[in-house]
Amino acid sequence: MKTKSKIFTIAISLSVAFFSAQNGNVQKHFLDLDGKSTNIKIKPTMYGIFFEDINFATDGGIYAELIKNRSFEFDEPLTGWKQQNTKTLSPSLDSGFLTIYSDNSKTNKNYARITIYNDKNYILENEGFRGIGLHQNSRYDFSFDLENVSGNISALNASLIDENGKIISTVPILIKGKGWQKYTAVFSPSRTVEKAKLQITFTGNGVVNMDMISLFPQDTWKGRKGGLRNDLVQKLYDLQPGFLRFPGGCIVEGRTLAERYQWKKTLGNVADREYLINKWSSGFAHRLTPDYYQSFGLGFYEYFQLSEDLGAEPLPILSCGMACQFNTAELIHLEELNPYVQDALDLIEFANGNANTRWGKIRAEMGHSKPFNMKYIGVGNEQWGEDYIERYKIFEKAIHAKYPDIKIISGSGPSPDGEFFEYGWKELKKLNAQIVDEHYYNSPEWFTKNAGRYDAYDRSGPKVFAGEYAAQSVGVVKPDNKNNWQTALSEAAFMTGLERNADVVTMTSYAPLFAHADGWQWTPDLIWFNNLHSYATPNYYVQKLFSNNKGTDLIIISENGNAVKGQSQLFASAVLDSKKGETIIKIVNTDSKEKSVEINPKNIKLGSKLTKTTLTAFQLSAENNFQTENIKPLEENSLIKKGKFPVQIPPNSFVVLKIK
Repeated sequence: MKTKSKIFTIAISLSVAFFSAQNGNVQKHFLDLDGKSTNIKIKPTMYGIFFEDINFATDGGIYAELIKNRSFEFDEPLTGWKQQNTKTLSPSLDSGFLTIYSDNSKTNKNYARITIYNDKNYILENEGFRGIGLHQNSRYDFSFDLENVSGNISALNASLIDENGKIISTVPILIKGKGWQKYTAVFSPSRTVEKAKLQITFTGNGVVNMDMISLFPQDTWKGRKGGLRNDLVQKLYDLQPGFLRFPGGCIVEGRTLAERYQWKKTLGNVADREYLINKWSSGFAHRLTPDYYQSFGLGFYEYFQLSEDLGAEPLPILSCGMACQFNTAELIHLEELNPYVQDALDLIEFANGNANTRWGKIRAEMGHSKPFNMKYIGVGNEQWGEDYIERYKIFEKAIHAKYPDIKIISGSGPSPDGEFFEYGWKELKKLNAQIVDEHYYNSPEWFTKNAGRYDAYDRSGPKVFAGEYAAQSVGVVKPDNKNNWQTALSEAAFMTGLERNADVVTMTSYAPLFAHADGWQWTPDLIWFNNLHSYATPNYYVQKLFSNNKGTDLIIISENGNAVKGQSQLFASAVLDSKKGETIIKIVNTDSKEKSVEINPKNIKLGSKLTKTTLTAFQLSAENNFQTENIKPLEENSLIKKGKFPVQIPPNSFVVLKIK
């Protein structure tokens, strides 16, 4: 069908649909679109990304390393490794054995000493992160550090094997000389396998030391060696995020202060970064994962680099001297808080200082001579109560004394209401806080009922960062929560309220971001992945439609003079995009019946080209999965005449109208 006739057909169908509406088949609504300036700008940071290393989001996820415990640094150093023919209560003279040697003066303190008595029988295997995902005809960089200690070992033989033990790809690597050396090779798998293993054997008998046994796909984001998983970063890029908040989340706090995230330990040579057990390894009884560690191959430098790649403002969150209040609630005494405050000041210098400063020099030496131009920093993650306010005051005073232009994110706790929430807001208002982070995990019904939440917020008070939110289909922290259409639709309804109040709400992000299909702890999540593939949830597409259509200026859309925030289960917001010359209207219908909407433009000159993007599903319980994404935006184009124009809004749908 030619474009012109297609447009004509759509225009006819719209007219027919509207005629049917006038005859009472569907509910009719008359919305006034007023182009008169509200003087409210949509901030570029309005829609962003919240990144936390939960659900194996980093190691085993976006950080593309395929070997678990590559340098034997887990608390149980052989986690992920097996010696098939080695017996614990035996000298294993018919094969060999591995022991762990340590140098506690180093951050990467452990290495493996392997003694081979019979090279025909000794086998060392790594299971990867719930297996190793391999794509046919792709290439994988294999590397390891080895010291040839004694004997006549002449080669290391590395193979990738499937679940039945059949070889997928194999490479022999000659061992030369004494002393520690780095060895490299490239695998080219002959077929696609989701749960492969790495198998290592040797030619010759003797003793070797090994460390940093690593396997990376060459197909990483921007082709960076030892980089990030391409398909996962691409999904982030496609969101066109305004900011990237990192590294969390509760891992910022840690179960204890000793287990908190310390950004300085994540810099420098990747091999020298100190491992840390992940807070979420034992966070929930329903999903205990004692093999969940952080290698920090994705550290703060890489987070800043990723922010830059995405065109997003970097938003790091730092510990304020309080461990997770849901766990130990451990506190650092106020008189001992200075090192935590200094970490914040040093981070700003790392991000923004020139190469002549101490921390700016470290950034430059890592490969980024220009500053990252960081504008925001978060003090604490999800703390509450008097202890938090006392510590926030100290941070705020020190940061703004040295860096007055930095905007500080403070927190109102983990709940959207209640005693601690009210206390936090009251105190932060007194302190003239700049941006307050609010979190809400609640039912779909809560989200639709709260579309007007910010209508009555103080316009002269702190701005709001809707930093973590997601509709829970069953209940908060329930493992049976689903990323179904009902949750996504309710979030869309709620987000029209965020957009309508863009003079108060300046930053928003769904949470959590990622989940490994075999390694998750928390549901629901925005993007699901396994060792080979990933898929976007309906919730992802809601976020994408808002972020890709954020516009630059808020305008008013109303019905009978009132904001459209749930009357007759209809929700709406509207913006102008002055850069693209577009008017964008977002409409959500949470009713099971179709609605006929007539848009009446006032004080605005509209173009004639209408792009209608519809996101909907046949059932509220519908979900996307690895096989297919049934719920994704569908786009159609048509022409409209000057003046009023009709649009059909399907039942249980989110519709974006773009007029140019």
